[in-house]
Amino acid sequence: MTVGPEAGVLALSGRLDTQAAAVLWPKLMAEAAGGPVVLDLAGLTALDTTGATLLLTAEAAGHGNALRGAPPQVTDVLDRVRAALAAPRPKPEQRLPLLARIGRTSLNAGRGVLDGIGFIGELALVALGTLLRPWRLRGGEVLRHLDEAGTRAFPLTLLLGFLLGVILAFQSVIPLRRFGAEIFVPNLVGISLLRELGPLMAGVILAGRTGSAYAAELGTMSVNEEVAALRIMGVDPMALLVLPRVLAGILVMPVLSLVLTLAGLAGMALIMGLFGFPLTTVTQQLSQWLELSDMLGGLFKACFFGLAIAAIGCRAGLGAGRGPRAVGDAATAAVVGGIVSIILLDGLFAVLYEKIGV
Repeated sequence: MTVGPEAGVLALSGRLDTQAAAVLWPKLMAEAAGGPVVLDLAGLTALDTTGATLLLTAEAAGHGNALRGAPPQVTDVLDRVRAALAAPRPKPEQRLPLLARIGRTSLNAGRGVLDGIGFIGELALVALGTLLRPWRLRGGEVLRHLDEAGTRAFPLTLLLGFLLGVILAFQSVIPLRRFGAEIFVPNLVGISLLRELGPLMAGVILAGRTGSAYAAELGTMSVNEEVAALRIMGVDPMALLVLPRVLAGILVMPVLSLVLTLAGLAGMALIMGLFGFPLTTVTQQLSQWLELSDMLGGLFKACFFGLAIAAIGCRAGLGAGRGPRAVGDAATAAVVGGIVSIILLDGLFAVLYEKIGV
């Protein structure tokens, strides 16, 4: 920037890009605010949006400031930036009244429920169609998801089940020793694992591992518009992507529940052995108090847990939005929805089993 031959004229030359504008900004604004100045732009060879913003800000900083002599390429940039600065700014989002916020939340919740019902109905229709035409089901995909959701989850399931049995037995035997009733710890732990904790904790594992994986995988496909491409090609995403995953979840959930229960019983037997009870005593107590209906009841509701977790994970993935947070939000929704659903289903099955006497 140089002072022109005329008073109050500042001549600019060379490139006025972001780096140059950062250096010139304080000095040029001080000159523009001190009195009427004319900015001679004839020597400018290049201008970017930051430089144009500096020039227009300097022009508006004082009364009588003006720009002159700009080459055509500089004028084009100035015109575009001037139009952008003159465009109306978006209005800040107004905070709705409390009643309106409650109504909007209720409306969104109702839409979510209707979408979920529609998803379940569509899945049921696809499943019925597959029963009539079983060759539509891709067996390789089902086996792959069985391996990912079941076989690879065995180490975590065994560890969690064993630690759960150890904790339950240890926390139960301490208070029962006051009454000389520690012999009933195997009954307490065995019934709890078979009927409630085994399916429930296996469901938590499935929701954390598999439900989130389903949501992330299908969410990535939705963001990349691969699901839309399948629909354009005439391929039903429900039959190709959702049904194998849901079927794998239904089949693998009882197995995980049984593995976790057996590991928990092993952990309980270890604690009972440390307190002086031999393995024969523990097995005798279990065989005396546990019934086949306890195990079958737990495995039966475990199938519904697997159905709910897999369906919620797939729906969260297919319903993922756009943007960098879409996949993460879908995975979070799958885990939270899966855990909440199995707790609600567990409560419903508890009432049902009580009514039918199981």
